[in-house]
Amino acid sequence: MSLLERLRIKHPILVAPMAGVSTPELAAEVSNQGGLGALGLGANTVETARQQIQATQALTEQAFQVNFFCHESTPLDSEANQIWIDHLQVEFEKFGATAPSELKCIYPSFKDNDDFLNLVLETAPQAVSFHFGIPHQYQIEQLQQAGILTMVSATNLTEALEIQEAGIDIIIAQGIEAGGHRGIFNAQIDGAIKTSDLVQLIKKHCSCPVIAAGGIMNGQQANTMLKLGADAVQLGTAFVQCKSSNANAAYRAALFNHPLTQITSSISGRPARGIINHWQSRIDQTNRPNVAPYPYAYDLAKQLNALAVKNGDSGYGAFWAGSNVSQIRELEARDLINQLIVEMNHSQ
Repeated sequence: MSLLERLRIKHPILVAPMAGVSTPELAAEVSNQGGLGALGLGANTVETARQQIQATQALTEQAFQVNFFCHESTPLDSEANQIWIDHLQVEFEKFGATAPSELKCIYPSFKDNDDFLNLVLETAPQAVSFHFGIPHQYQIEQLQQAGILTMVSATNLTEALEIQEAGIDIIIAQGIEAGGHRGIFNAQIDGAIKTSDLVQLIKKHCSCPVIAAGGIMNGQQANTMLKLGADAVQLGTAFVQCKSSNANAAYRAALFNHPLTQITSSISGRPARGIINHWQSRIDQTNRPNVAPYPYAYDLAKQLNALAVKNGDSGYGAFWAGSNVSQIRELEARDLINQLIVEMNHSQ
């Protein structure tokens, strides 16, 4: 059975499950047009995640995926957090405020307990994907027993081999060009492989279906990945501008007006590619101390951004975007899928 048949989709196109940006409306529009819609639920509570899944199911009868973070949770390290708080104190002072005295673990891991697992088993989406790591073996087995396809992001061959060994159904090959968080299992080790090389490397050594992710903005680029062996492609940045996404006005404007990106770990504590703003230009100095662990650093970044926005400064936003963001087009999800298909058919 082909990957498209397993995912129950018409076209080999997936929208990336972007936490904070994805919506039931965007997911449904992609699914209804023959691609695989997605919900990025890693930043949600169990109840809000359930609401998003049910809202998507009410908007489409087609398949879609849900996504969760699968990182190794870091215990609270007050000393490390305080060093980072002290470093960013000057940024808070620019707006007449004081940095918070403590940081919270705002994003749980799928592996921490079975609350999200039980939610997925209850709502039964077609597929569930994971970022930053692999679920526990018993969690994988329960998902597969329920007939739910499993997918995990790999940024290098070692991760891909671990994913296959764990019995995961599909590997998402996330190249260095991809916007948002790098899916690396170990935040200190990043092979930084471009998508085209990663696809070829994984296809050579693994038998699992491979989805190419990173730097894909049009049908020609999608076809290049398919010719290199990818079974499908996943696009994130291209869909952020859709009216049905949850991106705010400043984020949308930055996509079109400031299309240069850089990877930074200062925002969340893990490397992520986004549009260059205050984080890369002011905070990522060579003498910068170690960033607080993920997701404690993200708690601080969100508080700083909220304060700045209230004072008319959107330069602290986490405007995640891939390296080819300059090729972005102003199209709604349905039209974007159609345009991609036309381009793929004409460039074969």
